[in-house]
Amino acid sequence: MESKVKETNNYVHTHGMPHKGKILMVASSPALSKQTGWPIGFWASELTHPLYVFQESGFEVALASTEGGKIAMDGYSDPTDASGYSANDVISLGYMQLDWFNQMLENTIKITDISADDFDAIFLVGGQGPMYTFKGNHDLEKLFVDFYESGKPSAAVCHSVALLLEAKKSNGQLLVDGKTWTGFANVEEEYVDKAVGQKIQPYWIEEEAGKLSTTNFKVAAPFSSYAIQDGNLITGQQQNSGAAAARFVVQQLTK
Repeated sequence: MESKVKETNNYVHTHGMPHKGKILMVASSPALSKQTGWPIGFWASELTHPLYVFQESGFEVALASTEGGKIAMDGYSDPTDASGYSANDVISLGYMQLDWFNQMLENTIKITDISADDFDAIFLVGGQGPMYTFKGNHDLEKLFVDFYESGKPSAAVCHSVALLLEAKKSNGQLLVDGKTWTGFANVEEEYVDKAVGQKIQPYWIEEEAGKLSTTNFKVAAPFSSYAIQDGNLITGQQQNSGAAAARFVVQQLTK
Protein backbone atom coordinates (compact mmCIF):
# COMPACT_ATOMS: atom_id res chain seq x y z
CA MET A 1 0.00 0.00 0.00
CA GLU A 2 1.32 3.45 -0.89
CA SER A 3 2.27 5.45 2.16
CA LYS A 4 0.25 8.59 2.80
CA VAL A 5 2.76 9.95 5.27
CA LYS A 6 4.39 13.25 4.27
CA GLU A 7 7.27 14.80 6.12
CA THR A 8 8.68 18.30 6.14
CA ASN A 9 11.37 20.05 8.11
CA ASN A 10 10.68 23.60 6.98
CA TYR A 11 9.90 24.67 10.54
CA VAL A 12 12.07 22.67 12.88
CA HIS A 13 11.52 23.38 16.56
CA THR A 14 14.97 23.37 18.15
CA HIS A 15 14.14 24.55 21.64
CA GLY A 16 16.71 23.30 24.12
CA MET A 17 19.26 22.49 21.39
CA PRO A 18 22.53 24.36 20.75
CA HIS A 19 22.15 27.37 18.45
CA LYS A 20 23.14 26.87 14.82
CA GLY A 21 24.62 30.35 14.54
CA LYS A 22 24.10 34.02 15.28
CA ILE A 23 22.21 36.54 13.15
CA LEU A 24 22.41 40.31 13.51
CA MET A 25 19.21 42.27 12.96
CA VAL A 26 19.48 46.05 12.55
CA ALA A 27 16.58 48.47 13.04
CA SER A 28 16.27 52.23 12.84
CA SER A 29 16.65 54.34 15.91
CA PRO A 30 13.75 56.73 16.56
CA ALA A 31 13.53 59.68 14.19
CA LEU A 32 11.10 62.40 13.16
CA SER A 33 9.61 62.47 9.68
CA LYS A 34 10.25 65.74 7.90
CA GLN A 35 7.30 64.94 5.64
CA THR A 36 4.60 64.28 8.23
CA GLY A 37 6.08 65.39 11.54
CA TRP A 38 5.36 61.91 12.92
CA PRO A 39 7.74 60.03 15.20
CA ILE A 40 9.06 57.13 13.14
CA GLY A 41 11.12 54.00 13.69
CA PHE A 42 10.90 50.34 12.66
CA TRP A 43 7.95 48.35 11.31
CA ALA A 44 6.98 45.72 13.90
CA SER A 45 6.30 42.75 11.60
CA GLU A 46 9.56 43.31 9.73
CA LEU A 47 11.35 42.56 12.98
CA THR A 48 9.09 39.97 14.59
CA HIS A 49 8.23 37.76 11.61
CA PRO A 50 11.87 37.23 10.56
CA LEU A 51 12.81 36.85 14.23
CA TYR A 52 10.26 34.05 14.53
CA VAL A 53 11.72 32.28 11.48
CA PHE A 54 15.26 32.60 12.83
CA GLN A 55 14.41 31.38 16.32
CA GLU A 56 12.26 28.49 15.14
CA SER A 57 15.13 27.45 12.85
CA GLY A 58 17.59 27.36 15.75
CA PHE A 59 19.47 30.64 15.36
CA GLU A 60 20.39 33.15 18.03
CA VAL A 61 19.55 36.78 17.23
CA ALA A 62 21.09 40.05 18.39
CA LEU A 63 19.41 43.39 17.76
CA ALA A 64 21.30 46.57 16.88
CA SER A 65 20.19 50.04 15.82
CA THR A 66 21.75 53.06 14.17
CA GLU A 67 22.27 54.90 17.48
CA GLY A 68 21.89 52.09 20.02
CA GLY A 69 19.61 52.09 23.04
CA LYS A 70 15.81 52.20 22.91
CA ILE A 71 13.96 51.81 19.63
CA ALA A 72 10.27 52.28 18.85
CA MET A 73 7.91 50.75 16.30
CA ASP A 74 5.96 52.79 13.77
CA GLY A 75 2.51 53.48 15.18
CA TYR A 76 0.55 51.85 12.35
CA SER A 77 2.63 48.67 12.75
CA ASP A 78 1.74 48.27 16.44
CA PRO A 79 -1.03 45.66 16.69
CA THR A 80 -2.44 47.51 19.72
CA ASP A 81 -2.60 50.88 17.91
CA ALA A 82 -6.02 52.52 17.91
CA SER A 83 -6.01 52.64 14.11
CA GLY A 84 -6.31 48.86 13.98
CA TYR A 85 -4.09 48.85 10.88
CA SER A 86 -1.97 45.91 12.14
CA ALA A 87 -4.49 44.37 14.54
CA ASN A 88 -4.16 40.96 12.87
CA ASP A 89 -0.39 40.78 13.41
CA VAL A 90 -0.56 38.14 16.13
CA ILE A 91 3.16 37.34 15.88
CA SER A 92 4.12 40.87 16.88
CA LEU A 93 1.42 40.89 19.53
CA GLY A 94 2.79 37.67 20.98
CA TYR A 95 6.36 38.96 21.16
CA MET A 96 5.14 42.15 22.84
CA GLN A 97 3.95 40.07 25.81
CA LEU A 98 7.49 38.77 26.46
CA ASP A 99 9.73 40.62 28.90
CA TRP A 100 12.94 39.64 27.12
CA PHE A 101 11.64 41.02 23.82
CA ASN A 102 10.73 44.37 25.36
CA GLN A 103 14.12 44.49 27.08
CA MET A 104 15.76 43.86 23.72
CA LEU A 105 13.92 46.88 22.25
CA GLU A 106 15.09 48.97 25.21
CA ASN A 107 18.76 48.01 24.90
CA THR A 108 19.84 47.67 21.27
CA ILE A 109 23.52 47.61 20.34
CA LYS A 110 24.94 50.60 18.45
CA ILE A 111 26.06 49.58 14.96
CA THR A 112 29.53 51.07 15.47
CA ASP A 113 30.04 48.59 18.33
CA ILE A 114 29.41 45.62 16.02
CA SER A 115 31.90 43.45 14.13
CA ALA A 116 30.73 41.33 11.22
CA ASP A 117 33.19 38.67 12.39
CA ASP A 118 30.90 37.89 15.34
CA PHE A 119 27.84 37.00 13.26
CA ASP A 120 26.83 34.66 10.46
CA ALA A 121 24.33 36.92 8.69
CA ILE A 122 22.83 40.41 8.75
CA PHE A 123 19.17 41.35 8.33
CA LEU A 124 18.04 44.98 8.00
CA VAL A 125 14.58 45.73 9.41
CA GLY A 126 12.42 48.17 7.48
CA GLY A 127 9.98 50.85 8.56
CA GLN A 128 9.64 54.57 8.04
CA GLY A 129 12.81 55.38 9.98
CA PRO A 130 15.32 53.84 7.53
CA MET A 131 14.36 56.35 4.84
CA TYR A 132 16.15 58.91 7.00
CA THR A 133 18.54 56.88 9.15
CA PHE A 134 19.81 54.21 6.69
CA LYS A 135 20.31 55.98 3.36
CA GLY A 136 23.71 57.64 3.35
CA ASN A 137 24.65 56.12 6.71
CA HIS A 138 28.31 55.28 6.06
CA ASP A 139 28.71 53.27 9.26
CA LEU A 140 25.81 51.00 8.31
CA GLU A 141 26.98 50.83 4.70
CA LYS A 142 30.40 49.61 5.85
CA LEU A 143 28.90 47.06 8.22
CA PHE A 144 26.55 45.67 5.57
CA VAL A 145 29.33 45.53 2.97
CA ASP A 146 31.59 43.73 5.46
CA PHE A 147 28.98 40.98 5.75
CA TYR A 148 28.36 40.90 2.01
CA GLU A 149 32.00 40.76 0.97
CA SER A 150 32.61 38.00 3.51
CA GLY A 151 30.08 35.89 1.62
CA LYS A 152 27.58 35.93 4.48
CA PRO A 153 23.81 36.23 3.87
CA SER A 154 23.08 39.96 3.71
CA ALA A 155 19.38 40.80 3.79
CA ALA A 156 17.23 43.93 3.74
CA VAL A 157 13.46 44.35 3.50
CA CYS A 158 11.03 47.11 2.58
CA HIS A 159 12.33 50.64 3.17
CA SER A 160 15.57 49.37 4.70
CA VAL A 161 16.80 48.72 1.15
CA ALA A 162 17.23 52.51 0.95
CA LEU A 163 20.75 51.71 2.15
CA LEU A 164 21.42 49.92 -1.13
CA LEU A 165 20.78 53.02 -3.20
CA GLU A 166 24.24 54.30 -2.23
CA ALA A 167 26.14 51.47 -0.49
CA LYS A 168 29.43 50.71 -2.27
CA LYS A 169 31.74 47.73 -2.15
CA SER A 170 35.40 48.10 -1.24
CA ASN A 171 36.26 48.50 -4.96
CA GLY A 172 34.04 51.60 -5.18
CA GLN A 173 31.25 49.97 -7.18
CA LEU A 174 27.66 50.03 -5.99
CA LEU A 175 26.85 46.85 -4.11
CA VAL A 176 23.77 46.39 -6.32
CA ASP A 177 25.70 46.67 -9.59
CA GLY A 178 24.65 43.67 -11.67
CA LYS A 179 22.22 42.53 -8.97
CA THR A 180 18.49 41.85 -9.05
CA TRP A 181 16.76 43.14 -5.93
CA THR A 182 13.47 44.49 -4.60
CA GLY A 183 11.98 46.91 -2.09
CA PHE A 184 8.93 49.05 -1.48
CA ALA A 185 7.15 49.65 -4.79
CA ASN A 186 5.89 52.91 -6.28
CA VAL A 187 2.34 51.54 -6.42
CA GLU A 188 2.53 50.71 -2.72
CA GLU A 189 3.72 54.24 -1.93
CA GLU A 190 0.80 55.60 -3.94
CA TYR A 191 -1.64 53.42 -2.01
CA VAL A 192 -0.30 54.52 1.38
CA ASP A 193 -0.20 58.20 0.42
CA LYS A 194 -3.81 58.04 -0.75
CA ALA A 195 -4.91 56.26 2.41
CA VAL A 196 -3.26 58.85 4.65
CA GLY A 197 -4.06 61.83 2.45
CA GLN A 198 -0.53 63.15 2.05
CA LYS A 199 2.91 62.27 0.72
CA ILE A 200 4.64 60.26 3.44
CA GLN A 201 8.14 59.50 2.17
CA PRO A 202 10.81 62.01 1.13
CA TYR A 203 11.60 59.85 -1.94
CA TRP A 204 10.43 56.55 -3.42
CA ILE A 205 12.83 53.62 -3.50
CA GLU A 206 11.66 52.11 -6.79
CA GLU A 207 11.84 55.52 -8.44
CA GLU A 208 15.40 56.10 -7.17
CA ALA A 209 16.50 52.58 -8.08
CA GLY A 210 15.23 53.18 -11.61
CA LYS A 211 17.89 55.89 -11.98
CA LEU A 212 20.63 53.28 -11.50
CA SER A 213 21.42 51.90 -14.96
CA THR A 214 23.61 49.02 -13.76
CA THR A 215 21.09 47.21 -11.58
CA ASN A 216 17.77 45.36 -11.91
CA PHE A 217 15.07 46.42 -9.43
CA LYS A 218 11.96 44.22 -9.57
CA VAL A 219 8.62 44.28 -7.75
CA ALA A 220 5.72 41.84 -7.57
CA ALA A 221 2.01 42.40 -6.88
CA PRO A 222 1.35 45.11 -4.28
CA PHE A 223 1.74 43.92 -0.67
CA SER A 224 2.42 40.32 -1.70
CA SER A 225 5.08 38.19 -0.03
CA TYR A 226 8.01 38.65 -2.40
CA ALA A 227 11.71 38.17 -1.77
CA ILE A 228 14.71 37.86 -4.09
CA GLN A 229 17.93 35.99 -3.50
CA ASP A 230 20.80 37.02 -5.80
CA GLY A 231 23.94 35.37 -4.51
CA ASN A 232 24.22 36.28 -0.84
CA LEU A 233 22.20 39.50 -1.30
CA ILE A 234 18.62 38.92 -0.13
CA THR A 235 15.87 41.54 -0.37
CA GLY A 236 12.15 41.65 0.43
CA GLN A 237 9.54 43.98 -1.07
CA GLN A 238 7.60 45.15 2.00
CA GLN A 239 6.21 44.20 5.43
CA ASN A 240 4.63 40.99 4.13
CA SER A 241 7.96 39.79 2.76
CA GLY A 242 10.08 39.63 5.91
CA ALA A 243 9.50 35.96 6.65
CA ALA A 244 10.23 34.99 3.02
CA ALA A 245 13.52 36.89 3.09
CA ALA A 246 14.38 35.31 6.46
CA ARG A 247 13.82 31.83 5.03
CA PHE A 248 16.35 32.57 2.28
CA VAL A 249 18.84 33.53 5.01
CA VAL A 250 18.19 30.29 6.89
CA GLN A 251 18.52 28.23 3.69
CA GLN A 252 21.91 29.76 2.98
CA LEU A 253 23.12 29.16 6.51
CA THR A 254 21.97 25.55 6.66
CA LYS A 255 22.74 24.25 3.15
